[in-house]
Amino acid sequence: MAYYIIPPSIDPLSEKNKELSTQQVKNVFEKLGIPQDRPILLQVSRFDYFKDPIGVIKVCRQVKKRASCRLILAGGIAEDNPEGSYILKQVKEEAKGDLDIHILNLPPDSFFEINALQRGADIVIQKSLKEGFGLTVTEALWKTRPVIGGNAGGIKLQIKDGENGFLIDSIEETTDKVEYLLKNSSHAREMGEAGRKIVKDKFLITRYFKNYLRLIGELCS
Repeated sequence: MAYYIIPPSIDPLSEKNKELSTQQVKNVFEKLGIPQDRPILLQVSRFDYFKDPIGVIKVCRQVKKRASCRLILAGGIAEDNPEGSYILKQVKEEAKGDLDIHILNLPPDSFFEINALQRGADIVIQKSLKEGFGLTVTEALWKTRPVIGGNAGGIKLQIKDGENGFLIDSIEETTDKVEYLLKNSSHAREMGEAGRKIVKDKFLITRYFKNYLRLIGELCS
């Protein structure tokens, strides 16, 4: 049996990925009550053990010992995950009392807000222990943000380690890479630009359509 693998893609004109002005991004941060007074680390994902949100909080705490930053954990509770509410409660308890950590339980249709958060972040983290493809990584790369992602699933197809981000396997590695990017802003910008190019070349909806047309052509030949 032959297999034809077509990776997922993003629509650059959708609410979640369209270009936003600096003022639009600022308005969303103000609406959510998050100051933009220091570098921002962001993870966007549902509250799930496999996304390791508590591990990301621990990374932030380690980074803050040597560099100023804020952390945003933005996501929701998946209907197919009965543990979601309990995990969110654990995350809030872990972050309790730390005014630099912002936990956002967003509605499923918060596409505009997620877009603005990704564009307002300095570094995007996707510390997945297990992952499918990881479209949140694709979205962040499209927005020229360097991404630090777990060495799992489809994240490995998107991040070229050291070129457009970093692949990590532990809290310690993640902490080191965050600190590196915070201290080397010019390299972080270069990585962000490299990430956008990878998405443009491989993970936009235009490539998706091209793959399907090629598949249909081969099936009909």
